[in-house]
Amino acid sequence: MTNTMWGGRFAASPSEIMEEINASIDFDKRLWRHDIEASKAHVAMLAATGIVSEPEADEIAKGLDRILAEMEAGDFKFARELEDIHLNVEHRLTELIGPVAGKLHTARSRNDQVATDFKLYVRDEIVTIEAGLAALQLALATTAIETADAVMPGFTHLQTAQPVTFGHHCLAYVEMFGRDRGRFADAATRLNECPLGSAALAGTSFPIDRKMTAQALGFTRPTANSLDAVSDRDFALETLAAASIAAMHLSRLADEIVLWTSPQFGFAKLSDAFSTGSSIMPQKRNPDAAELVRAKTGRIAGAFQALLLVMKGLPLAYAKDMQEDKEPVFDALDALRLGLAAMAGMVGDLTIDAKAMKKAAGREYATATDLADWLVQALDMPFREAHHATGKIVALAEAKGADLKKLTLPDLRSVEPRITEDVYTVLDPARSAKSRKSQGGTAPTNVRREARAWIKRLEKGGLSR
Repeated sequence: MTNTMWGGRFAASPSEIMEEINASIDFDKRLWRHDIEASKAHVAMLAATGIVSEPEADEIAKGLDRILAEMEAGDFKFARELEDIHLNVEHRLTELIGPVAGKLHTARSRNDQVATDFKLYVRDEIVTIEAGLAALQLALATTAIETADAVMPGFTHLQTAQPVTFGHHCLAYVEMFGRDRGRFADAATRLNECPLGSAALAGTSFPIDRKMTAQALGFTRPTANSLDAVSDRDFALETLAAASIAAMHLSRLADEIVLWTSPQFGFAKLSDAFSTGSSIMPQKRNPDAAELVRAKTGRIAGAFQALLLVMKGLPLAYAKDMQEDKEPVFDALDALRLGLAAMAGMVGDLTIDAKAMKKAAGREYATATDLADWLVQALDMPFREAHHATGKIVALAEAKGADLKKLTLPDLRSVEPRITEDVYTVLDPARSAKSRKSQGGTAPTNVRREARAWIKRLEKGGLSR
């Protein structure tokens, strides 16, 4: 027996293999709430425009409410032979109210129906993800205030570069995640046009009111072109692109947590709440939560590539290829939401070892740039000459196996005779960090000011500076 929802032209049923490859209900059933919401808006419009009668619309709406209640209670029976969420809902509606259920599909197609449902879903997910990003920013900004004076080595090429503060390091990620929120907000703005009423591809001859359904569903306006409305998924791609960048930022922070909590660094520790042990080595404390957040970047970025490749060769309008749009989006956004929650938890859980970080900040000649700057300021030396002289002093310190501040004044003067005792004021890592007061610099005063400003904005729901 063919599918009664579309099988009028067909004399035989699809093969089992066809049913298997064609069915999407196993994953698109998570759109049930959005499908019913859009159907209720559609039937209300059909009644308002006189396309169906008010009693018929009321009966359909009541049937949809009953289906909604069944789904909320977990009592709804999904059938794979009905392919997708749309046909499952319509079939159940027919069981409940009879043939009048068929009028619900007047002036629409599964093409505009699924595009609408999917947009509603992605829009809701963006709200949740944006809130997760804001929560992570708040955790980082709060930690930044607490660690504004904690000096640590800053790295380039993963080599010690200059002293920075841990709070400054946290604020770098606050900025990154703020831009991520902006990307999601931009995606939400662009997707907020309603496809419903575009029908299969060409619109409809029924006198529908697309502005009414768009408004009822919280969209800014109806889509302007019916072909575009049913055939593109750039709203999902843009959201996945934003998700991929956010996941990359999460991965970088996760990788640093893995490094910081290693015995080789010893900068920080995660509690039992975010660590696991080894099945064979009793001493192990593994930062598995951070490692899993780092790993999930692959599946999130992979989802973007998967959907991009689905869409790249499709002529207008709808093609069944586009059924492959949802699984990567569902999986990627699920992974991102979990990663954000895990990272916010880890940031709040992290205990730093300020003494170990400060000690590390004094190694590997981290204040060499401060020395070069002092030569410029105190001796009016061109920076390139100062850079060269400092390089020689670093080589001398390396030969003696000493830190820069442990070199004697005669040692320093053997390279540059004009150096005075004042030079030692710039060779301490903490003083180095405090001196970086330029806008965006690592000085504790900057960190506290920026962190408090971010917390104030975040508590008010602000997106950026």
